[in-house]
Amino acid sequence: MSQRLFMRVWVFVSLLVFLAACASPPAIQGTDRSAFSRTGRFAVTVTEPGTAPQAVQGGFAWRDSGQTQQLDLANPMGSVLARVEISPARAVLIRSDGSREVAPDADALLAQVVGTDMPIRGLKQWLQGEVDTAAAQVTRGENGRPTALVSNGWAVTLSRYDTEGPRMLVLERRHDAQQVRVRLVVDGA
Repeated sequence: MSQRLFMRVWVFVSLLVFLAACASPPAIQGTDRSAFSRTGRFAVTVTEPGTAPQAVQGGFAWRDSGQTQQLDLANPMGSVLARVEISPARAVLIRSDGSREVAPDADALLAQVVGTDMPIRGLKQWLQGEVDTAAAQVTRGENGRPTALVSNGWAVTLSRYDTEGPRMLVLERRHDAQQVRVRLVVDGA
């Protein structure tokens, strides 16, 4: 194989790998056709003085059927690493190896697993372009949709709306010296 042909093949394969790395997991299926669902990508960065920033990224799939929610978290290649199942009675994290962790609610579960608070309870409303009950300092755009708010210590920016809700959400929180930034980009319903 000539060097020129080899380079073309290498560029093509590299492009395919890059595109696969941006993959979202498939939408979560269910029997309730009226359920709200979103798929997309996430990036979480935690910074603290004196340490290197910690970052993780991947894909997500969210399904909300009213009383229950499911959240799949995937690696950048799209393989589901864990599922969070939320009901009024409890929240369960199920890892791909079958191991489980249980907590009274989603916020407590993620704090237990990740080691820092994550606003899952508010995320349910924010993904739909709604304001949660704890929200303050709400800013709305010309169309009346929320574009920014503060809720339970989280500064939330919502933008790029489609008919279902915002396609970009940025959540930031400072607690003591720790800063957490979560960025969600919605790819589809």
